[in-house]
Parts: sequence; structure tokens; C-alpha cells
Amino acid sequence: MDEEHKQLSAPPRYRYMLIKVATITLLLLAIFFFIGFFGLEAASGSKYCSSCHEMKPEYFTWKASTHSEVDCVNCHKDPGVKQIAKVQADEVIKKIKKEKTTAAAIIRMTKEIPDSTCEECHNMSNRIVSASGDIIIPHDQHSDKKINCTQCHNSVAHGKIADRNMTFNTDYSKWDASVGKAAMADLKFTRPTMDTCMDCHIARKITTECSACHTTGMFPKSHKKADFKTKTHGAAAKTDLNDCNSCHKYMSTAALEGYEKASTIDKYLNQQSTDKSDKNEHTYAKENSFCQACHKTRPESHTKAFIGSHGAEASKNEQKCYTCHDPNRSNTTSDNSVNCSTCHEMKHLSKWREGHPVPVDNVKRPEAMCYTCHVEKRCTSCHIK
Repeated sequence: MDEEHKQLSAPPRYRYMLIKVATITLLLLAIFFFIGFFGLEAASGSKYCSSCHEMKPEYFTWKASTHSEVDCVNCHKDPGVKQIAKVQADEVIKKIKKEKTTAAAIIRMTKEIPDSTCEECHNMSNRIVSASGDIIIPHDQHSDKKINCTQCHNSVAHGKIADRNMTFNTDYSKWDASVGKAAMADLKFTRPTMDTCMDCHIARKITTECSACHTTGMFPKSHKKADFKTKTHGAAAKTDLNDCNSCHKYMSTAALEGYEKASTIDKYLNQQSTDKSDKNEHTYAKENSFCQACHKTRPESHTKAFIGSHGAEASKNEQKCYTCHDPNRSNTTSDNSVNCSTCHEMKHLSKWREGHPVPVDNVKRPEAMCYTCHVEKRCTSCHIK
């Protein structure tokens, strides 16, 4: 009986205990991984980034960008559970310690986003690239020359807000979806500009001819009209000078300033505007060396007899004259341009005939009598005999 008793298995309660412990352990592990997975999902989501006030500019510009459906972590974190866990742990520690960051900090990437990250969505080997307008962009040739995606497309998600000082000493409470949309509205901050292309081509000694990058030779439909050059281009410039400047600023050898629209930071964050300016289509024609090639050429209408009738013509539209001539400057400058004050000094203005000591109402040009007081050489420099 004793030997038979020894061979009996352990009482059932021990097996039940073992099963219970194993079940509870599995349940706890399941709960742990469940909470960890969804906690990681929540902490890795783009919405989580906006929980830090200094990240609001980046968040709202991303929401307004073409990459709004791509989560921040897809581009801004290295892959791997270890790296993600480290980043999240750092964030939790910061929140526990309630660490504060200075409002003047400018957030910049510590390193460029690699091409491999972009190519997870944009595979240049099998994706047809459709550039806007008539632009020719051979991406394969750029890739072969080891030109990284971010050299041209580094502003696609945030519109260069750091370079534009929109995150420097800014009031983060003012940042919302409307400011984000406004910051991303101007395409020159989200797409590669001609400056980017030109600087790179010049540095690499590659052609900068228009035909190398544009299929149409850069002539809009309005420019092909017969009277555009001689009659209507000035009126078009008056309507939208910024549109003209978007192309013609690259054709000027002289730097052009004051023709850009007010920046978004001035309009929305500082509540200022720089749109009010004395710059217009007339000053543009004088300052852009491309325009000067024509505007410094004497028009066919300016014959020798024009001196006698130019006053009547000017009275019809004196602003047209100011496109080439300056009313308050003489022609003593090196550019040899003829301006109003060259002949029409202050004493010639404001109804000078009424106060003239000798009646000259019917005199159209200097006569012999005039040289009794005036110097003939000075008068005839403008008034042709």
C-alpha cells in the first residue's frame, strides 16, 4: 500500500495552481503588449507632435502640405523598435520633469532626410514624374549625379518656415490651421525655385539656357501677340508686376529689391504689411537691366520735331513718359538718360509764363529776343532751332 501511494500523481490543486499562474501571466503579457502597441501608435502619431507648443508651426504647415497624409515619423525618425522606444522614453522623461524649451529656439533637422525615405513612396525607377507647366526635370539624371532629393525638395512639407524666421520669437498661440495654410500658400517656399536650379547649374558649369529646362522657350501666350512689346506690356505690368518679376528678375544683371509681396510672417504673425511701396512698373523698367535694353532706345516718335509737341503728348498721359524719364533728375548721370529737370527746371514749372517779365504766350521755342537774358547754349541743348 505504501509503494502504491508513492506512485500516485500530485494532487489536482497543484496543477490548477500552475494553470492559473500561466493564464494570468499570458493575460498580463497580452495587456502589456496591447497597451504598449496602442500607446506607441498614439505617441508616434502626427497629432502627438503638436502637443508641444514649439512644434505647432511644423505641425500646421505639415497639415497644409502635400504630405499631410504621411505621418511625421515616416520621415523624421530612424526605423527600428529600439530607436522609436528611445525617442518616446526621452519625451516621457521631459514631460515628467516638465522641462521647458525656449520660445526662440529654431527647430532644424540634425541631418538630411535620406533618399531611401523618399523612395519608399517615390520610386524614380518606375514612377512617371509630372512637373508643372513646361518644365523639363530629368530626375534620373539628377539621381545619377548623386544629387539628393532634399537639395531641391527640402521645403515640401514645411515651407522653409525656419529660414523665413517664422519660428523665431513667434507667438505659438497664434499658430493654427489658417496660418499654416497661409505659410504654405506661396509656391516659391514649397517648390524648387529657379534660383535653386540656376545656382546649381552655374556651380556645376551646366548650361543655363532657357531651352534646357523649358519646352516652350518661356514665352507666355500674351507675349506672342503682335502689339505686346510696343503697346500692351506696360499695362500688363501695371496689373500684376509681381507676375512679370517672377521671370524677368532672373534676366536682370542688377539686383532688384522691393518688388516682392509682403511675407507671411509680416501679414499674419507681426500684423504688418510691406505691400505699400513706391515701386511700380515705371521704376521696374528703369531698374531692370533687361528692360533698359529697349527703354533706353529712342522711340521712333521722338524725332527732332518732337521737342515742340512733347508737352502736349505728355499732358495726355505723363505717367507713360516717366517709364523712361525721371521728372526730378537731370541728365548729369553716367547713363546719359534725358530727364524732365534737364530742361524743365523749377522756374519752368508752375505756370512760369504768367510771371515772365516779357509776354511769351505765343512763343513755342526760344527766339533771338530770349538770348538777351538767357544763355543760348543752355537753351539750345534742348530746344532745337
